[in-house]
Formats: sequence, structure tokens, C-alpha cells
Amino acid sequence: MHEIMQHFAVCHVDAPGQQEGASTLSTEYTYPSMDQLSETLPMVLQHFSLKSVIGMAVGAGANILTRFALKHPDMVEGLVLINLSAHAEGFLERAAQKITSWTHALPDTVISHLFGKEEIQNNHELISTFRHLITNNINQSNLQQFVKSYKSRRNLEIERPVQGGNLNARMLQCPALLIVGDNSPVVDAVVDSNSRMNPTTTTFLKMADCGGLPQVDQPGKLIEAFKYFIQGMGYMPSASMTRLARSRTASNSSMERNRNRSGTNTDEQRGRSHTDVSMESTPGAEHSSSGPTHSAELSC
Repeated sequence: MHEIMQHFAVCHVDAPGQQEGASTLSTEYTYPSMDQLSETLPMVLQHFSLKSVIGMAVGAGANILTRFALKHPDMVEGLVLINLSAHAEGFLERAAQKITSWTHALPDTVISHLFGKEEIQNNHELISTFRHLITNNINQSNLQQFVKSYKSRRNLEIERPVQGGNLNARMLQCPALLIVGDNSPVVDAVVDSNSRMNPTTTTFLKMADCGGLPQVDQPGKLIEAFKYFIQGMGYMPSASMTRLARSRTASNSSMERNRNRSGTNTDEQRGRSHTDVSMESTPGAEHSSSGPTHSAELSC
């Protein structure tokens, strides 16, 4: 990751009240919706004089970043979306969550959303660490409001373009990399999200032997995928190829990407910015500091 960070500035964004040690939000404060949270990001970019970003986000953050990219395509060069759910919460899902909220404390509800049953049952150290972080580092009242906002999200209403179909279909205009662990509790939602994406600009990566949070369970593979995604956009052309990247060059998608995006790094000298909105791995928007490709479903 150090090699990547040499070429980019990083802007991390927390949702209101989700940063560590945050004070309890006023009772008069109405927590923003996912759409409203996405509309705060242009102000963050303006504050830091950023013209465009490569966004990387997890869960609710991925949903927010996607909304931002749909409304402001000129500000987003690419998206790395981990555990993206493009649909609104369904009736059965809401009912199940309602019952869960009656019988489980908030930290357990969040844990069950982040990790699969196998992880919760077998990886006691990991679950204990996250439960401690959620319970002690995040304001519980604020977190409750954020969770409620995410559960009330609207459908993203993105639509995969088809020949002779809706010419006004809503879709991302930038390259996107969708990532999920094969044991994630949201794997079906991510597969569904991928089915709605433009296949000419989207790559879907399902990580084998990986749980709910790839950045925790398989950080090396995630960094490799992120690095190659950036290289496919024309950045860091001289960076060393990793094992995952080499294996992917055999696919048609990678060959096409390399041909169409052969490295132009005129902007690399000044650096671009990467917005990291990790709103589920760190539940928590308050700010702290080309040619088409083909999609590919990959396992690693």
C-alpha cells in the first residue's frame, strides 16, 4: 500500500458523529439520508481544492459513494466498492432486522451485518476486537441513527445497458471494481449489484476463502486488486506487477484495458486524490484532512 500512497493524497470522510470519540448529536439534529450524505462530498472536495477522486468505500460508504458518482460523474475517476448493496432494504429484510433489534444489542446487530455466521462462530478474536471497537470507540446513539439511515436507503436505480433498451438508463460513468468475500453475509447483494452495472466498465472480484471484510481478512489480495485497478486507469504504469495482476492479464478484460489505457501519467506528478469512505469497517460525512473495458468475474 505504501507504493500506492506515494502517488496519491488520501482524504478520509466519516459520516456525522461516527468518528472515534464523537459527542452525542443533538436531539434536534435530523440525521441525513444516504442521498443527503452523498451531497456533502462535493463540499469536501471543494474544501480541499480537489477536482476529482478515485473513491474507495465499504458497505454503507460504498452506497453513498455510488450515489455521489451518479450525480457528479465529473468528480469521480473510478470507484472501488466493497460490499455494495444497490437495492433498498426489502420487507422481509426489514422484518428480520426488526426482530434482531428486539433480541440483540446494537453492536451485535452491526457485527451480524459485517461478518458471516462462520466467522462469528469461529473467529472469536476478530469478533471480540470489532465488538470492543464498536462498543467503546463509536458513540452508540450516533451509530443507531446512522444504521437507521442506511436501512431506510432508496434503491440506487442503476440499470445495466442493453441493446435496444432504455437509452436513459442510470449507470456509472466511471470504471468500477466491485469486491466481496465469498463468505460475506452480503455476497448475494453484491452479485445483484454487479448484475446492474455496465459490463464494459465494471470488474467483479469475489475473493475465495474470505469473510465479510476483505480489507481485514485478505488485505494483501485487496491491495493487489486496487493497485491493478489504478494501473488500468493509466496511473502508476511503471509499478511492479503483482501475482494477482499477472494472473488477470490473461483475461480479455485486462488485455483490453491495457491496450486502451496504455499508461499516460501526465497527472501523476501532481497526484490525484483517493477518497476513503470506510463507513462500515469504521462505522461512520465529516472530513479529516478513456477507453472502455470489459467486465470480468474473478476469484482469487
